[in-house]
Amino acid sequence: MNLKGRVVLVTGAARRVGRSVALRLAEAGARMALHFNQSEADAEKTGSDCRALKTEAATFQADLADSGAPARLIQAVLERYGRLDVLINNAAVFERMSLDEYDLAAWDRCLRINLTAPMALTYAAREALRQARGRVINLCDSAVQRPWPRYLAYIVSKGGLGALTKALARALAPEVNVVGVAPGAAAWSDDYDTPTRARLTEKIPLKRAGTPNDVAAAVYYLLSEGDYVTGAILNVDGGRAIV
Repeated sequence: MNLKGRVVLVTGAARRVGRSVALRLAEAGARMALHFNQSEADAEKTGSDCRALKTEAATFQADLADSGAPARLIQAVLERYGRLDVLINNAAVFERMSLDEYDLAAWDRCLRINLTAPMALTYAAREALRQARGRVINLCDSAVQRPWPRYLAYIVSKGGLGALTKALARALAPEVNVVGVAPGAAAWSDDYDTPTRARLTEKIPLKRAGTPNDVAAAVYYLLSEGDYVTGAILNVDGGRAIV
């Protein structure tokens, strides 16, 4: 896919991985629709930085925990740009929940944002994506292959997103490619202290943490060169999933 002039929606585009993905695709000439929930100032900064790369960029606020928000978000993007070529489901919550800490409201919120919203967004965008012969990229997590018992809701939601990626690849074929990108330690959680980060890094075969730019490079590859890739999930984790 030649990204120049294509319209790309990135959810959770204000910071971290979402911001890096947005900037990488803007650099390739994509017209960016940047979703945020609460981080308006950061989203506007990302938009400004995208426009500095000589492309269009607009921000869109939506709380994806709201069941009606995905459809409204897609409609707003279509009204602004008249088309949608790529949907990148990046927005997620990462909250601790062990078995003893189980809380139904927190569980439901995590699954609504991390799993149900990508489904609802894809559903709302399906005709535009089919018309564009477009792409869906879901940001999964390589940790689902070695589940974390202290983050049960998150792990279950990302495992479900991986399964959804494969199911949607069949449902949207042959017009739309659907692919997952599964980062490892690409952007540390704020509650990981220095010793924890060092301990986790030591377990990575490449002996370094990844960066948001590593993830953005994988997304760019799949969009620009991955015409024959669908239903796959690409680990970007320095080999952590194999040890």
